[in-house]
Amino acid sequence: MMTIGKNGDMAGMKKKLLHGAGLIFSLSLFAAALFIINLKLKEYHLQDILSSLHEIPAFSLFLAILLTILNYIVLTGYDLLASRYIRHPLKYSRIAITSFISYSISNNMGVMMLGGAPIRYRLYSAWGLSAVEIARIIVFCSLSLWMGFFTLGGFIFLLEPFNIPLSLSSHFTSVREIGLIFLMIPGGYLLAGIFRKRPLKIGRWEFPLIPPGLSFFQLMVYSLDWALLGSVLYVLLPSNSGLSYPEFMGIFMLAQFLGMISNVPGGLGVFESVIIVLLSSSIQLSALLGALLAYRGIYYVLPLIVSSIMLGVFEIVQRRRAVAKTIRVFGRLITVLTPNVLTFAVFAGGVLLLISGATPALERRLVLLRDFIPLPVLEVSHFLGSLAGAGLIILAQGLQRRIEASYVLTLILLGAGVVFSLLKGFDYEEAIILSIMFCALLTARRHFYRKASFIRQRYTPGWTAAIAAVLICTAWLGFFSYKHIEYSGNLWWQFAFAGDAPRFLRATVGTACVVLFFVIGRLFRPVAPEPSLPGRSDLEKVSAIATISQNNLANLAFLGDKALLFSEGDSAFIMYGVEGRSWIAMGDPIGQEKETAELAWRFREMSDRHNGWTVFYEVGTENLQVYLDLGLTFIKLGEEGRLLLETFSLEGHERRAMRYILHKLNREGCSFEVITPERISAILPELKRISDAWLAEKNTREKGFSLGFFNEDYLMRFPAAIVKKEDKIIAFANIWPGTGKEELSIDLMRYLPDAPRGIMDYLFIHLILRGKQEGYKWFNLGMAPLSGLEDRVLAPLWSRLGAFVFRHGEHFYNCQGLRQYKEKFGPEWKPKYLACPGGFALPLILANIASLVSRGLKGVITK
Repeated sequence: MMTIGKNGDMAGMKKKLLHGAGLIFSLSLFAAALFIINLKLKEYHLQDILSSLHEIPAFSLFLAILLTILNYIVLTGYDLLASRYIRHPLKYSRIAITSFISYSISNNMGVMMLGGAPIRYRLYSAWGLSAVEIARIIVFCSLSLWMGFFTLGGFIFLLEPFNIPLSLSSHFTSVREIGLIFLMIPGGYLLAGIFRKRPLKIGRWEFPLIPPGLSFFQLMVYSLDWALLGSVLYVLLPSNSGLSYPEFMGIFMLAQFLGMISNVPGGLGVFESVIIVLLSSSIQLSALLGALLAYRGIYYVLPLIVSSIMLGVFEIVQRRRAVAKTIRVFGRLITVLTPNVLTFAVFAGGVLLLISGATPALERRLVLLRDFIPLPVLEVSHFLGSLAGAGLIILAQGLQRRIEASYVLTLILLGAGVVFSLLKGFDYEEAIILSIMFCALLTARRHFYRKASFIRQRYTPGWTAAIAAVLICTAWLGFFSYKHIEYSGNLWWQFAFAGDAPRFLRATVGTACVVLFFVIGRLFRPVAPEPSLPGRSDLEKVSAIATISQNNLANLAFLGDKALLFSEGDSAFIMYGVEGRSWIAMGDPIGQEKETAELAWRFREMSDRHNGWTVFYEVGTENLQVYLDLGLTFIKLGEEGRLLLETFSLEGHERRAMRYILHKLNREGCSFEVITPERISAILPELKRISDAWLAEKNTREKGFSLGFFNEDYLMRFPAAIVKKEDKIIAFANIWPGTGKEELSIDLMRYLPDAPRGIMDYLFIHLILRGKQEGYKWFNLGMAPLSGLEDRVLAPLWSRLGAFVFRHGEHFYNCQGLRQYKEKFGPEWKPKYLACPGGFALPLILANIASLVSRGLKGVITK
């Protein structure tokens, strides 16, 4: 059953429209903030601001850096207290790693990152925490951030109230009223912890309320976090401002609040505009904006650069043979996080080049270059430097998607950016930053393996909005920098060492053309296929791939109940079904290994286009890294048993029961035979009679998706093992002969209700012996669901629940009995996983899989 319902499409479309409207609103706020800043700074030039930035005392910069370090240490308290809250203690080193990486990225992204939720989920799931526990940590940290803000902000607004300008709010004239509202929130939070004993329910999830002692300590720690954050900017302000710390913190907290609710990444522009509006009467605007630039660089950009350097160094260290166990564990996490951090760093590098191209070069450096660099070289370097910046912000998403072409082009543009930075104005600071990014990216080559076109990739609304915001910001910055210039038609054609404004105009047009050409190129990309059931030509492609693949699971595609997605060379495919929002691939991609990773990414992008969840069901360990790169997490479903045929024998005491079954049924007149595919049509009526009787006796109906069902075209493709008694077929199983005799498998197994006891053992034993005689290496016994799951205290919740069902759930599904039945053959067990998004989507994904396998919810409930 594969459905893409109208309701699902409408819900997905509604969600996309709401998300797009939110992004447009954020962009509008960002543009409005730039407009306000421009009005306030109409009498100032960019050089005034840069001079103020350089005039900040070294001691103030040192103190700001020290406070930033202290603040990031305090931020580890969020996760430390959260681990106590969920009663799952972790080592402080792990907490520190998670905290630093999460906040160095999420501080730049704003509340859209929800406290670094994706990074926290990835790290903590690797350390044994369940989806529910991680969700509780994320809720705890996000709640703590706001509770600390409301506590400190409320007290500050009451102790040091000030009037709010009409341009910022028409509802409140003073922050005193806001302070009262703020304090009511943590007050109610503390009272709820004292008087409410039942957990808080949010949908299907339960969150125990925080004990009063822990919540009181929580408010103190997180108030300290906000106090340190404000102190970073306070020490950067001019010492003669006459502004007390409590007065400043009131303005700072209001600016942070408006920045956070705007949903603009990091509150960029919104925060600054509020600070400028409220402090312009106390501090010279150029000095104030210089302090804001330093604050952004120290608290936001510097930790991100440190993360990039740390990851780059680690990639080099990881290549050494002798590494400690803790380093190896950290390395597995870094493998997942490195591309994401490098993506953000490269995007920031593009922004740096664009800002450099929009602002005047330092005059003294141009004087030095005049004697060494011809004017045409400087002009071309400036123009190409801006184009390189535009290219980097476009290519950044390609890095996130692990595209090799984006990686190579990014290296070229970063290297070119270093050269252009030096030639256009001897911007050695800029060149050093780009060189660090180049080296960090160079060492991470193994992460970018996709042979795909970056032009064909789908750009999410978030990426589109980010690129638009950067272009708006750099254009605004350029026009602000040269607002004293009188624009005319001749300005475009002026070429001189001092011609910064003409260079900016030409670079802006060039950047716009790069973006326009890219957009046009994307408009001509091929239309992605919509999911549909396979036709004859599709099954012929599957047949060609199955003949060279050693993965017998390919044969499930011939059931015709799953859609197919082929690689560009038609040498690999994914079979999948759609249920609700879940796009569920059956098993790993099948076919040539060089094309399977790219195929998995294409499947992810196709589900993204439909606002779906990407799911891979019953996958092995071979492609786990690819699924990690896709942003998926793993749940162990059970284990698959494979019998090594060369070691199998009926000799020995442990095989006595098998010998007894063979002799007993032989004496009763049973015989075993393999029917070739061309002879299957003649016995189909008998097989149909057996199948119907088996379904009626079991009081069940046909399944699908991951399980075979009675389908005449499907059965006629393969040999069948049958058991006869008195020339009458009483049991059968269709056989999957593996390519190169690597593996022999069976799928559909049916027998008559009155067949002799042990009939399927009889069929299994004969088929195993035949496979050994014909030279097959393995015999696949199939899955043992929920077996091999950990049942220790620190195991994930899913693992403990599965282990419990495995031991005690025989009334619903005899998992333990199935494992014991297969265990007597002496197989080797391989784990099988579900790769899917985690968190709150997991219960719905599991329900969708059950519905797909059972051919609808009725099949899940009945049988």
